[in-house]
Amino acid sequence: MNDAVAALPRPEVGSALVQSQSPQVPPQGPVTIQETGLSEELLVQLLIKTLVATGELTEATGGEHLKLPYSVMKELFTILQREKLCEVRGHGEPLGVLYRYTLTEEGRRRAQAYFELSRYVGPAPVTLSQYTDMINRQPVGNLTITRSIVEKATAHLVLPEKTVEQIGEAINSGWPIFLYGPPGNGKTVIAEAIGHMLKMVGGGDIYIPHAVEVDGQIIQVFDPISHIIVDAVSEPSKSFIETKVERDARWELCHRPVEFAGGELTMAMLDLSFNPISKYYKAPPHIKANGGVFLIDDFGRQLMRPRDLLNRWIVPLEKRVDYLTLHTGKVFQIPFDTIVIFATNLEPQKLADEAFLRRIRNKVYITDPTPERFRFIFKEVCLQKGVPYTPEAVDYLFEHVYGKYQLNMRSCHPRDLVEQILSIAKFKDIPPSLDKVLLDRACHTYFFVEEKDDDLGGDGVD
Repeated sequence: MNDAVAALPRPEVGSALVQSQSPQVPPQGPVTIQETGLSEELLVQLLIKTLVATGELTEATGGEHLKLPYSVMKELFTILQREKLCEVRGHGEPLGVLYRYTLTEEGRRRAQAYFELSRYVGPAPVTLSQYTDMINRQPVGNLTITRSIVEKATAHLVLPEKTVEQIGEAINSGWPIFLYGPPGNGKTVIAEAIGHMLKMVGGGDIYIPHAVEVDGQIIQVFDPISHIIVDAVSEPSKSFIETKVERDARWELCHRPVEFAGGELTMAMLDLSFNPISKYYKAPPHIKANGGVFLIDDFGRQLMRPRDLLNRWIVPLEKRVDYLTLHTGKVFQIPFDTIVIFATNLEPQKLADEAFLRRIRNKVYITDPTPERFRFIFKEVCLQKGVPYTPEAVDYLFEHVYGKYQLNMRSCHPRDLVEQILSIAKFKDIPPSLDKVLLDRACHTYFFVEEKDDDLGGDGVD
């Protein structure tokens, strides 16, 4: 899936190249059940199911599971006690402020009925309106990507100046991007670098909720694979029972997400995923990517027709909202604030009509490398892989491989050929080099070209 332009190692988040982020204004935490925006019944269900899973809770441990403060947990346990659904087993800590709660027989019977409705156990959700408001407060289109950020994020690539400029201009627009051109020139790694740029700019962190509630149904949004939590900033220690809450723990501060989908993408994946056994939903990938980047790699090679995908998204891409449907039939609107990147080696005009291509305002052609760029990439790869570089070796490739067999140079070829040489040398138990015999063997297995009969171990390329 990766057609890489390989040269220098990528700078990691947290390195000297990546500036520290200015966190967004955190969502204010609720103090009462009413301030959560959720119904009392939904929260009671969550607490009772959590008690079944844990066997025993205090206000503090219950708050850790539901991501709710002491004041809200105290309200909920009071309701459970009033309805005789739980009982106190003793003090939960030496000071005697927190209590240990367990379910009664009536509570366990009620839990069985709740599990029939939904088996979701975890953090309390936020409301759809709260989610929409938060996404609108931290739009990806408001970020400013400077030239220095683009250059730092693509430092491991070898890109023409024109391409660097087009990428920077496209990201700042906030609109979809079409990366197209021959295979093997780095469309996928460029898309990955775009996601990396969002982590480098001020305001590059966003709040993601664990789950969203819509019409009494729970949609799980947070995905530990897609959403990388930012290391928490140490705060002054305070008692759990303090009424004042600094931040709503139902949200996690994360790096802006980068979601990938390739040939496995189907139309069903773009809708809510409802599990009939667990009886709750998981958000589709483009919703998980809200506030970040959604890459559709190898566009045109999915199991569904490109036309079907384009028709599905023709309105969301322009209006920045999508419409999803619950299994109950309820249709609701949800933000679609993501930079969608279509990467393909097929001709765009054969994949989409004029109306759709007009909505993809940024079209960036990723071309084959020039001979000069090819030489530079080859030299950098050799340096990175520990293989002695000789310019005569590239001359040999130009004349006896690319010229003879009329092959197009791709930016990934230096990396792939050097790795082939390393594998051959390892098997033969000889030092890796750009010996013409090793080059011939590598090209033979990589390009399907004929191999010369020379024995391995020559003196190198003259």
